[in-house]
Amino acid sequence: MTAISEPSSTSQAGLVGFYRRVIKLPEHIPFLLVQLAARVAVAHVFWQSAQSKLASWPVTLQLFANEYNLPFIDPSIAAPLATAAELTGSTLIFFGLFSRLAALMLLGVVSVIQIFVYPENWAEHLLWASLLLLVLTRGAGVVSVDYLVERLFRLDD
Repeated sequence: MTAISEPSSTSQAGLVGFYRRVIKLPEHIPFLLVQLAARVAVAHVFWQSAQSKLASWPVTLQLFANEYNLPFIDPSIAAPLATAAELTGSTLIFFGLFSRLAALMLLGVVSVIQIFVYPENWAEHLLWASLLLLVLTRGAGVVSVDYLVERLFRLDD
């Protein structure tokens, strides 16, 4: 009878080493690309939402009055506020200007949508909130107006 030989430790280390190298490949993606992609993606969502509101303002007012049912605020005030927040926030996030403030503002919009309007769409709202939290906690990144302004006004310590 022949004994079944186990793979040598060198071949296991080679295979395990290769696996570890492959798994760690994404760590080489520059974080600035992650930040830029997050900003562009979330800006697109809110820009499109604002554009659809503006495309048919009477329908927008009707939705705010009849479907959204926001407490404590009149629909004729809520609709322009939401639209302005989406337009302003998406533009600022896209360019990376006052991006942490814009992210905070849009997180407020997401919170209102989640709590009062469409709570059943929590997974989509969580995705938006995750991208906004990335911008809020880590900033807009190197490819942003915020970064350029910071570099321009950086004082020597």
